Amino acid sequence: MELDGRVAVVTGGTRGVGAGIARAFLAAGARVLVCARRPPDEPVREAGRTAEFTPLDLRDPAAVRAYVDGAAARHGGLDVLVNNAGGTPYRLLAEADAERHARVLELNLTAPLTVSLAAYPYLRDSGHGAVVMVGSVSGGRASPGAAAYGAAKAGLESLARSMAVEWAPEVRVNTVVPGMVATERSALHYGDARGVAAVARTVPLGRLAEPSDIGAAAVFLASDRAAYVSGASLLVHGGGERPAYLTASTAGKDR
Repeated sequence: MELDGRVAVVTGGTRGVGAGIARAFLAAGARVLVCARRPPDEPVREAGRTAEFTPLDLRDPAAVRAYVDGAAARHGGLDVLVNNAGGTPYRLLAEADAERHARVLELNLTAPLTVSLAAYPYLRDSGHGAVVMVGSVSGGRASPGAAAYGAAKAGLESLARSMAVEWAPEVRVNTVVPGMVATERSALHYGDARGVAAVARTVPLGRLAEPSDIGAAAVFLASDRAAYVSGASLLVHGGGERPAYLTASTAGKDR
């Protein structure tokens, strides 16, 4: 298997996209360590193997450094870091103060930097060191109701590109950029089953991504198949979004 024996940390790897990534890494042969503030409802398993869970608040730098050092000591080093943890509630800019929005930036941008810096010495010495950032299409377009999140994800891609230059050639750094993903929390974003189906029809490929789609992309970026890929952003969004003006336009339509 392409990641046989490699040690991979997946932050926020207990549910949703993170669990999909963790399962993909397990299936690829990696030893997978997941961390999050809350434990998974059930252990993250795939291919007869189980991810190791540790509770961790990624906004606590001292705890992050202790976790990374302990994980590397237990497993003889680290090979891959997937910075997946993040998210945001729906909140219009004027409905909260700057301090509240800054907490979103902290989780989605500062925390990945903190984990990456803690992991860097081990990734550098691995011989296969790779960081995979989990971005979002929100980082490349307007994100009303999630402006701080979009700004953080834009910053994450920029951070990854700079990190890829500074840490080369020992550590490759890339970003997987998901579009809309079907998870256990889809209803919070898209509504009931009818809403999810309607949203899926706006995607050129006709469906939302599955967490496994994002996991497959992350495995590729961490693997030797991507040995010459660094500083890149891989869009996994089903073709993107149909431009709104095409629906509004009357050109070429029956009158």
